[in-house]
Amino acid sequence: MSQATAPSYADVVDLTRYPINDLDGDRGRAFIAACREELLRTGVCQLSGFMVQDAVDRMVEQAIALAPSAFRTDNTHTVYFESTDESVSPDHPRSAQQRSAKQTIACDQIPMDSPIRRLYESDDLVRFIAAVLRKDKLYRSADPLDAVMIAMFEDGDELGWHFDRSEFAVTVMYQDADEGGHFDYYPALRSAESENYGGVARVLEGNSDGIIRLTSSPGTLAIFHGRHALHRVSPTAGAKPRINSVITYGEDADMRLNELTQDLFYGRAE
Repeated sequence: MSQATAPSYADVVDLTRYPINDLDGDRGRAFIAACREELLRTGVCQLSGFMVQDAVDRMVEQAIALAPSAFRTDNTHTVYFESTDESVSPDHPRSAQQRSAKQTIACDQIPMDSPIRRLYESDDLVRFIAAVLRKDKLYRSADPLDAVMIAMFEDGDELGWHFDRSEFAVTVMYQDADEGGHFDYYPALRSAESENYGGVARVLEGNSDGIIRLTSSPGTLAIFHGRHALHRVSPTAGAKPRINSVITYGEDADMRLNELTQDLFYGRAE
């Protein structure tokens, strides 16, 4: 893309700090290198102020306007999002239950001219995420509900401890709760070679050794390796909800949730 032509999301991203539209230039290459280093060192790359304040404000307004049509979830699950293993004790990580409660606004409910939808549809962002993750090619999700979603955590809501089923996640923060709603994670707690059930059990028992509480401000974009890092959103409190988006990419051009998972997350299937 010519630098003389402003991208369609130019009013959404601080391109002076984060030149995702010019990754082949010297600044762009240095930017990618810094993102890769942070992701390798900490398990998460955080870009504060990635989304400009006006766009953040618009997303908060849209989320609150869409809240009456959001799907409310409040259920329990294991840290692996798998069926409870009845062959182990109730306090074993494969059996112990975590609570997750929030409201979800699906992609097809978010207007196409919304800042997050315009940003998500840009090829520049796909290329940037792929470069940071050292992927030859990534695709936007083909799922009409899950490609871009908005999560709202109201008073008492939380996202229980869990490992992601996908290799990575990308989030954008819009608003902090009055209290709580912290993102806590334990990087590389398990690996492809070891589930480290003992270490997982210690976290579930309340041991905070090794846990990092990640500070995040409105407008922050984060790229996170969550498959091997145990993480959660701590319980929120107060009248102001925690609001963020999760945006989904994958290496499969036709990636989408199955109907059962769509119904679980969004209360319907498409």
